[in-house]
Amino acid sequence: MTETSSPQQVSFHTVAADYAGQRIDNYLLAQLKGVPKSLVYRIVRKGEVRVNKKRVKPDYKLQPGDLVRIPPVRVAEANALPSAKLDRVQALQDQILYEDDVLMVLNKPSGLAVHGGSGLQFGLIESLRALRPDAKHLELVHRLDRETSGCILISKRRSALRSLHEQLREKTMDKQYLALVRGQWQSHVKFVAAPLQKNTLQSGERMVRVDAEGKVAETRFRVLESYAQCCLVEASPITGRTHQIRVHALHAGHPIAQDPKYGDQEFSQAMAQLGLQRLFLHAHKLVFAHPQTGEKLTVNAPMDYELRTTLTRLGSKKFS
Repeated sequence: MTETSSPQQVSFHTVAADYAGQRIDNYLLAQLKGVPKSLVYRIVRKGEVRVNKKRVKPDYKLQPGDLVRIPPVRVAEANALPSAKLDRVQALQDQILYEDDVLMVLNKPSGLAVHGGSGLQFGLIESLRALRPDAKHLELVHRLDRETSGCILISKRRSALRSLHEQLREKTMDKQYLALVRGQWQSHVKFVAAPLQKNTLQSGERMVRVDAEGKVAETRFRVLESYAQCCLVEASPITGRTHQIRVHALHAGHPIAQDPKYGDQEFSQAMAQLGLQRLFLHAHKLVFAHPQTGEKLTVNAPMDYELRTTLTRLGSKKFS
């Protein structure tokens, strides 16, 4: 891709073959980092964005050689990249589990949002862009809740992003999570299929509930270890809905420890006495095909000290 640009001037981008097939709205969101999605759609709708001097709709799919005209837009300074010297940013370097020329897998700490917004100045992806200023196309392949830790996949090339998204759509990527849940999970409940509906409260908080009118959602569960008042399960989401594992665990009667949205207060308080102060949900394994070679990659993310210590105090024999 070649481009000429200035923050307050019209810019022209020639689309490289790597971006062929990408929707113009998604292309603009990637190019205009920090610009609200509503503004991106407005400039497309008003015809301020042109492709080959013509108006396009948001779902227009780019072709190699297309000339994209982007009008001047003001990017919120709050979304500027953080300093790569910040301790929080530097600490992410030690959390990289796998990296090559086209992708990266990182062990995301609990408490770190995957991207800035909602009052947060920066998140994981902004921090990685600060760490890797020469990697111009770093993008999240999927997301993790802010409170969830573990494996998260980052693409470094557009072609890799397309391949990895296809694996997600085709359900050939395997994501496995560890969750500490209340009570003894019934051994015969190995599969939860319950449609999920996303709602936004007046406060702006997002909540998800099981609803017949919601989107299809499916999760596999497997008991790994049982304790006196709880058990450790492995959860494998087949679909990728917001808060899916958390809501499906609650739907099965086994809320996750220290879940601030869907948890059981009494259970969470009992776990707090063991030193657990965070949501016990950890993406511990990711299995996928490498987008270039097709080789099967398996990446494991170790649990942090707090999760391991909680299991030890519960009497874990497998994870201590």
